Amino acid sequence: MLTDTIACDVLIVGGGPAGLSAASHLGDEIHSIVVHQDAEIGLPVRTSGGTWQRDMRALGIPENLYQVIDQLDFFSDHAEARFAVKDDKMAVMDVTGVYQHLASLSDDKRRELMTGAKFLGCVEQEDGQFLSEIRSRERGTFSILSRMVIDASGWQSAVLESLGLGQKPERTGVGIEYEFPRGEFAQNRAVLFVGATALTGYGWIFPTANNRLRLGVGVINPDTDLTPRQVMDAFQDGGYATRYGIEIPEDYEVNAGIIPSVAYDPELVFGNVVRTGDAANFASPTVGEGIRMAIAFGRVLGQEVTAHLDGDAKALKRYETAAKREFQRDYTFGFMMNQRIAGYTPQRWDKSVRRLARLSEREMTALVRSRFGWQTILRTVWLSLKAKITG
Repeated sequence: MLTDTIACDVLIVGGGPAGLSAASHLGDEIHSIVVHQDAEIGLPVRTSGGTWQRDMRALGIPENLYQVIDQLDFFSDHAEARFAVKDDKMAVMDVTGVYQHLASLSDDKRRELMTGAKFLGCVEQEDGQFLSEIRSRERGTFSILSRMVIDASGWQSAVLESLGLGQKPERTGVGIEYEFPRGEFAQNRAVLFVGATALTGYGWIFPTANNRLRLGVGVINPDTDLTPRQVMDAFQDGGYATRYGIEIPEDYEVNAGIIPSVAYDPELVFGNVVRTGDAANFASPTVGEGIRMAIAFGRVLGQEVTAHLDGDAKALKRYETAAKREFQRDYTFGFMMNQRIAGYTPQRWDKSVRRLARLSEREMTALVRSRFGWQTILRTVWLSLKAKITG
């Protein structure tokens, strides 16, 4: 039974990068409430934190919150491709620090941040407002009445599912990551590995700015019956860590997370309910990194929600159109690649990594960032057809 009701202009479900960024770019007059299921912003860590230096700079993320990478190496079972990256450098975020920084950007707003608060469901009222049921460790069960709801709940799409506007993705990327002291592994080097050690997905080794190392693997469900833990156990038992110059200690922190791995859907606005971040499938289909997109479009959404509440009837459509322009072509093609490579054998991965080694730095970066010009798309289609014709 509901014990009390709180009213606000905008309820934001999810205190990840998308929800926090939307809150920070709402107008000063708008009262928002962010409900976040975990007890602390940025903990537990649910993502590897891979990103790009130029995006971090453009988004104003402090330099002490990410490690710049200028050596990116790819490995399959019997092939490798090594890139000294000079122009478009990768970076690895201090995920907890970045999320807490994003939260601080709305500290001077009319924003309430409720951690340890679980969204239970939502009902649209006759007057068009939304009554959401929340359960908090501190307050028990209560309700929030809001003019708008932003679904930034991640892959669960909790708001849309509650209102019958959407559902959880049937296909997901599931990852596990061990974090431990960096040791002798180079501070500026990252590794991505594929093949027998990470079928249907890939693995990564990322150094962080605080001298830690993240070793992770991800798989695509239901494309495989294997769990990430089983894949990681096989990685350890097979002694593969030695190949990459790392030593896994007995004690380590465990991070785990889930992202959507489905085709891009351009429908983001449902009246006064809007989705963003992983709930909108903004994670790139090639390597699944989505924090930079969640921040950028969370901020766009905050601005357009403000305009919408001020009476601009076209504001939310602008957000939806901007996202479609940014993502649809690249993500549609990237998802086709994602589905195809999920079925690669170790031998096929060896061939792909050898081809990758022939790419320029710019071509490699575009591939990992899921940026596909028409020339790249046509070339890939031609090579695919050629392979089928020649057997």
